[in-house]
Amino acid sequence: MRRLTFALALVLVPRPALGCAPPADTKALDAIVRRALTTWNVPGIAVAIVRGDEVVYLKGHGIREVGKKAPVTPDTVFPIASCSKPFTTTALAILGDEGKLDWDDRVRKHVPFFRLGDPLADREVRIRDLLCHRTGLAGHSLLWYRSPWSQEEIVRRAGRLPLDKPFRTTFQYQSTMFTAAGFAVSSASGQPWADFVEKRMLAPLDMKNTVFTTTAALKAADLASPHHLEGGARLELRDRYPMPVPDAAGSIHSTARDLTKWLRFQMGDGTFRKKLVVSATRLAETHKPHTVMRLRPIDREMFPDTIQISYALAWVVQDYRGHHLVSHGGAVDGFRAQFTMVPKEKLGIVLLCNLHNTQMNLALSNVLLDALLGLPPKNWHAIHRTALGRQHRATLAQERAHRAARHHGTRPSRDLSAYAGNYDHPAYGRVRVAIERGRLVWNWNDVRATLEHYHFDTFTLGAEPVGPGEVVFALDAEGAVTSMKVLGNMKVEFRKPAPKPKR
Repeated sequence: MRRLTFALALVLVPRPALGCAPPADTKALDAIVRRALTTWNVPGIAVAIVRGDEVVYLKGHGIREVGKKAPVTPDTVFPIASCSKPFTTTALAILGDEGKLDWDDRVRKHVPFFRLGDPLADREVRIRDLLCHRTGLAGHSLLWYRSPWSQEEIVRRAGRLPLDKPFRTTFQYQSTMFTAAGFAVSSASGQPWADFVEKRMLAPLDMKNTVFTTTAALKAADLASPHHLEGGARLELRDRYPMPVPDAAGSIHSTARDLTKWLRFQMGDGTFRKKLVVSATRLAETHKPHTVMRLRPIDREMFPDTIQISYALAWVVQDYRGHHLVSHGGAVDGFRAQFTMVPKEKLGIVLLCNLHNTQMNLALSNVLLDALLGLPPKNWHAIHRTALGRQHRATLAQERAHRAARHHGTRPSRDLSAYAGNYDHPAYGRVRVAIERGRLVWNWNDVRATLEHYHFDTFTLGAEPVGPGEVVFALDAEGAVTSMKVLGNMKVEFRKPAPKPKR
């Protein structure tokens, strides 16, 4: 801790007038980043820091791929995942300037096939509701994660789901709503979402190494590879998540160098290099709080100095040790991204790393904020790791309690053949349950897994991404199996099709 405090102290400098970049102790910043990589066992990271209209730090650390020597650089291409969402809201802001769309337009004015599964929400849902995650529809990530359906079909299927919360009452992160917002961009502009973003944002901002698909990213010579920690300790490569079609919810790939321009633009007045991209008023609207994000116990541990967190239009807005923060994170298989801005200080941070599900980005962002804002340093790595450890132990305790409630010695109420067959859901499609070698086997899209008997008519489903969870079969009064409720990540009920009447 003493070494970290010393390193932070070296970075601190008197704050200059806005728009002027302060001198930064590069060696001290290097030490901070290297310590973060070591603490969290992350292969590599690209870091960019801007202040005013200047880049004060731009550097890569670590390696692009485990087992190889190629270093991460400021021009290494990473997927930014959900950090793509602000590009979509900015595109909508530009269209608003042109009078082609308004935040409060009904969604179906621009996306005729859009529906929600509640009559009131379906009638009243506006573009703004999609962008601040308040439609009432929960995440349902399995609709789009490695799904076989087109983006339009995914949006259509989302409309067949019941709302999980009342309309406009609760924050629930929902990426498919941003896919729908991308269709609104296309409808209002008369061109595909990616083409509009390329022409109206990437070109004016001179973001030449930013692309919209994994197909395009794979052409880059300087490309980061995805990793995960096997057993929590050993770094291993993992499969890259395929994004062959541009998606307004999260398919953008970019570099730290390009993203310095994006953050400078976001903290400005809607111009870049004296050329207007979007009006200051509409750009500012994307940064205004819309939906309260209730602080869970782990949030209070990880953000002990924060009083409120809200979601704006593709940005998270919160207070941080007396400062106003605007930020967003992104996560996709093997990668994490973090954008953090302090608008009043014109301070922005970009962090791009190649490790699955790491919390390093949040902790490192806080360490850098403390250093650059002249705040008393805290060991954010220890704070976050302690919070995550406590959450992990609580999860294990819940799992033990659940297993303790299992009824041992029970058998399924019917022969396995009675559970076999097709089961349908209006949004998730068809699951085929078959018998193979005396066991029930689940088949849905490309997910295949054995169903192990748990107790009574409940079976465990361990396969990711659907599991871990349980499948509970239901019988009618005559003892026929009619449906199965899938617990875990899916949380929906599939029903057997009614038998066709005999002729």
